[in-house]
Amino acid sequence: MLTFWSRRWDDILQLVLEHLAVVALSIAIASLIGVLIGLLVWNRPIPRSVVIAAAGVALTIPSLALLALITPAFGLGWAPTVFSLVFYSLLPIVRNTVVGLRGVSPAIVEAAKGVGMSPLAVLLRIQLPIAWPVILTGVRVAAQLTIGIAAIAAYVAGPGLGQFIFQGLSSLGSKNALNYALTGTLGVVILALLVDGLFVLITRYSTSRGLRA
Repeated sequence: MLTFWSRRWDDILQLVLEHLAVVALSIAIASLIGVLIGLLVWNRPIPRSVVIAAAGVALTIPSLALLALITPAFGLGWAPTVFSLVFYSLLPIVRNTVVGLRGVSPAIVEAAKGVGMSPLAVLLRIQLPIAWPVILTGVRVAAQLTIGIAAIAAYVAGPGLGQFIFQGLSSLGSKNALNYALTGTLGVVILALLVDGLFVLITRYSTSRGLRA
């Protein structure tokens, strides 16, 4: 295994960077869309229920099936990968945005309005900062989810470590089949742990000191 890694270190590093890039891009897009949707529906019971239910149902679609369905429209490579990762990331982000905003005490909101703050100011200066740790937890869950699904996107020539996994599985019995599969799998696991640790730090240093647990 060590010999395999030493000989293919450049390829491994390139796939790791590709994996991180496609996950980061997808999470950025999903966060923008998901938080916006959450802001629009968090205080509207019927739209809120419909959106969360729809996102939950969407999450039950098998990733391979989704990738196969969108390939005719998006082709191969980055486009179907990003689309699928954004698709699967929306539920935790929307749900946590709603939960975070609904968790803000009405008394705090009323007090802010009582001192003359506009609804937009209340949202930006009071509600979002208080809800931020919960929202970021949703993004953190989405990131872990997309790191794993990004590996499956190699099925449609997506970027990342999934290429090694699929190469290993498609060449079972050959000399380096196990090395390819294990390298891709270990890489995904290590990336997930590193990204999770990064989100712990982001949460700690971007949350108001008074809100830290």
